Amino acid sequence: MMQVHGSKSDKMNIFGGFRQMVKEGGIRSLWRGNGTNVIKIAPETAVKFWAYEQYKKLLTEEGQKIGTFERFISGSMAGATAQTFIYPMEVMKTRLAVGKTGQYSGIYDCAKKILKHEGLGAFYKGYVPNLLGIIPYAGIDLAVYELLKSYWLDNFAKDSVNPGVMVLLGCGALSSTCGQLASYPLALVRTRMQAQAMLEGSPQLNMVGLFRRIISKEGIPGLYRGITPNFMKVLPAVGISYVVYENMKQTLGVTQK
Repeated sequence: MMQVHGSKSDKMNIFGGFRQMVKEGGIRSLWRGNGTNVIKIAPETAVKFWAYEQYKKLLTEEGQKIGTFERFISGSMAGATAQTFIYPMEVMKTRLAVGKTGQYSGIYDCAKKILKHEGLGAFYKGYVPNLLGIIPYAGIDLAVYELLKSYWLDNFAKDSVNPGVMVLLGCGALSSTCGQLASYPLALVRTRMQAQAMLEGSPQLNMVGLFRRIISKEGIPGLYRGITPNFMKVLPAVGISYVVYENMKQTLGVTQK
């Protein structure tokens, strides 16, 4: 919400966004688009972690310990693979979240209207800035996470392969913070590109045009509008996903590189 409406209201903060959403669509509007997000997140995370393990195998010799650079490249490629796979769901999630109450009756109705009025290409609106953003985000996130986890095991738990839930949560939260700070401006531009297609008669700016408009109207801080609620949402989710990832690796017998 803050990402999309930043240029319209410089005074909107988290609480202002909550008030506006409740006023416009009631309490239920706070969960608008969440169904699509839930459907999207499972295959996205599964594809990302699966691809990450495959890319690590491709980039290292058998029995060789993987380096930081290889982790970064593997994470970047895994993020790009997952985003390409689920990106139409990302577009629909944004449309459902920022659309007016009653504009779409659900995921199917949203997909049908986008296809009818805007064509197939609309499902990949904002794909380029999203891809440019996910490459550093996923690369930094996964590489920093594994570095932090390895550091903890080497220095504080040498006789264990599992650092524990709280350490995994902390490593995941810190690595995600690093990735978000590096890639957030591109994520914001992606969201605005997705949302501007809903405004009939408005100029459809490309990635460079949106960057220029944001900087000219809102300054550099405008590129990080909405990052606080984004951290509040993403950090616990990413931390939990890493805990599940590590436990599933142990359950399935996936060896650590």
